[in-house]
Amino acid sequence: MVRQECDGWVHSLKGQTLCFTGKIVVDGKRLVRAECVRRAEQQRAAAKTDFSSEVSLVVHGDLSGKQVSDTKRNYSDTLVGAERERGLGRHVHVVDEEGFGNLIHGFPAPCLELRSPSRGGRPVVVPPHAAYDVLGAPLRARRRGRSTARELKVDLSSLDEGTAAHERTVDALIKHLARRGTQTHAFAKNSPRFDAGWTVGKDIFVAEVKSLTGTSQDQQIRLGIGQVLDYAHQLRTRTGGGSSIRPVLVLEKKPADDRWSSLAQAVGIRLTWAPRFPGI
Repeated sequence: MVRQECDGWVHSLKGQTLCFTGKIVVDGKRLVRAECVRRAEQQRAAAKTDFSSEVSLVVHGDLSGKQVSDTKRNYSDTLVGAERERGLGRHVHVVDEEGFGNLIHGFPAPCLELRSPSRGGRPVVVPPHAAYDVLGAPLRARRRGRSTARELKVDLSSLDEGTAAHERTVDALIKHLARRGTQTHAFAKNSPRFDAGWTVGKDIFVAEVKSLTGTSQDQQIRLGIGQVLDYAHQLRTRTGGGSSIRPVLVLEKKPADDRWSSLAQAVGIRLTWAPRFPGI
């Protein structure tokens, strides 16, 4: 069983002991309890029928029409138990149906807050942030990056060098944004697979990171421009054409040709590079 402090996210089902409450719908399909347990076990989790001190994660489904022990807040015995354990200093994760869907598909999920209702208000079980349909869990520096072997024809030694440079750039970007008080996120389950995302006010920035090591700079930059424009277009289309999606192309270093800065500006991309990341 997982015993750890919560950073606002459940990163994996591995080692968790689950308890379910309410009806669970994942990807538009109602899952009976046995199927929920089977899906959790595929991710190396265990499940309990009732809440106990062994439970580390509660999946909160639809409680409509269900008998609840706390009628004022519409909390089941299981949610009351999770709240009690939190009050005693043992954090129990709580995720909703969408969060459970993320976890069984191998994506992190926000850990929900349990809040008492305001006078006359409706009880709420709320996620810790608002953009979780676009941005996923906080991004951690990866030591083994995504291979671009299927996208570019390069020799293997150059590929290794490029991968290491990519990860160094991602790590530097995370630290740069952290110094500015901004948290960097990975992509959410239903988002395109951008390298990094963050918010500033109401703007959501999505970034593609490109190394310039071991292959043609022009080829890498052209590829990055196409990718990040595609990511932004997909997200704007999905969110009804909102203008708050800001594409960013992050390079390992300043490109040799200055024309890329003016080209990026012309097509609405913010171009930046390590180590100082000008403009962000």
